[in-house]
Amino acid sequence: MAGVRVAALVASLGLASCATLPYAPRPLATPGDLMGVQSKTVEDVTVTVAILTDEQSERHFGVDLAAHDLQALWARVRNASRQRLWVIGSVLERDFYSPDEAAFLMRSEVPKDAFEDLRQRLRDSALRARFEPATETEGFVILPRTEGGRYLEVLLTTDAYQAELEQASGAAAGPQERRFDFALPLPDGDFDYERLDPARVYAGRELPDIDLDRLRAELERLPCCATNANGTRDGDPLNVVIVGDAPEVLGALSRSGWSFTHRIDLRTIGREVGAAISGAAYPVAPVSSLYALGRKHDLALQRARRSIAQRNHMRLWLAPFTCQGRMVWIGQVSRDIGVKATPKSPTLTTHVIDPAVDTTREYLLHSLLAQGLVGSFGFVKGSAPATPSEARVNLTDDPYFSDGLRLVVVLAPEPVPLSAVRSLLWEQSAAPMTEGQSGAAAGNVRPLAPVEVASP
Repeated sequence: MAGVRVAALVASLGLASCATLPYAPRPLATPGDLMGVQSKTVEDVTVTVAILTDEQSERHFGVDLAAHDLQALWARVRNASRQRLWVIGSVLERDFYSPDEAAFLMRSEVPKDAFEDLRQRLRDSALRARFEPATETEGFVILPRTEGGRYLEVLLTTDAYQAELEQASGAAAGPQERRFDFALPLPDGDFDYERLDPARVYAGRELPDIDLDRLRAELERLPCCATNANGTRDGDPLNVVIVGDAPEVLGALSRSGWSFTHRIDLRTIGREVGAAISGAAYPVAPVSSLYALGRKHDLALQRARRSIAQRNHMRLWLAPFTCQGRMVWIGQVSRDIGVKATPKSPTLTTHVIDPAVDTTREYLLHSLLAQGLVGSFGFVKGSAPATPSEARVNLTDDPYFSDGLRLVVVLAPEPVPLSAVRSLLWEQSAAPMTEGQSGAAAGNVRPLAPVEVASP
């Protein structure tokens, strides 16, 4: 055993014999060979990005980035402006890897005499930090690896030295900064969003397009809750509605910290059970199936926490109507606070939900508001009202209570400040944290002495 430990240590230090290690980079054609390429233009600057799959990264660089929990981002910046621009790297990814750092991590994967070539290749292919006027620049950034996809924000700012010179000469100043945001899915065959095709959900049907007033009425007529597969038992309340087309929804939730989820299959179930036993995190763990509108949920997302037992998760169903030309998604959101054994789950285990489901509903709203992604919001009747003393239960007998309202969020096409967010002026929701408090909590609120207002 001591010899095994020494060998592992030697390999980790890059001292093992590497004569037979392969190193044969086969550069990709960019962006032609890449998947999911996205491009955005602000003023006279265009940024184009894509994340390489693990297989593409290994082919392009000749080393296995995924084995070291790394991922390659390709980016192109077309600067048609008259300004010199800088990219703020810590906004793009605060934990990005420098070329030399990445090469050092992967030094044991290449023959000793190939290390300098690998390091120089990573240096030469790195995206530059500065973009001169009237140029098009491309390159790679090495990032910590994520599964399923990631939200990226590219912040370009003007060169301070050039800006001061222009100001001193009286030249007109251009935009000081330009922001580009991207939600980049990374297919690997296991994620439920990969099978999402909104056009097929209601294929052959012409969906009615309704206004906000009729939207309120339609939402109030929907069932209170998700159900089991045959619709004989109610489960968790349908307590959220999001208005926005599929790319908008995926982008907004990704930007707000919500991640995609794996589909349920033998491999992901095994990984989920292993994580539950060890207490490890599984940030893209699958979500059990619930049913509404005659089918299983169309999409699921979650905001993972430090272990698989703790997460916020949400299921979404595409509604059979649109609102002002945009898709409408009916959803169920709740917070997992633990894991329990139950014969009512196909995996014999399930998550325990936080009974104060309105708090999680508010959490979703706040996560979107914080990123400026809410144009307007309101509440409608139609969920499942219950009190702590007379709680309802879901399909695995977890109790919950709620004011019985559904949160409705109309996504903003572009980020807006909080002062620009509008209320739909429908129902008034309860204050979530007070719903589960007893009379003893009344002492936490004390009136202040009246404030005298001076006469003008």
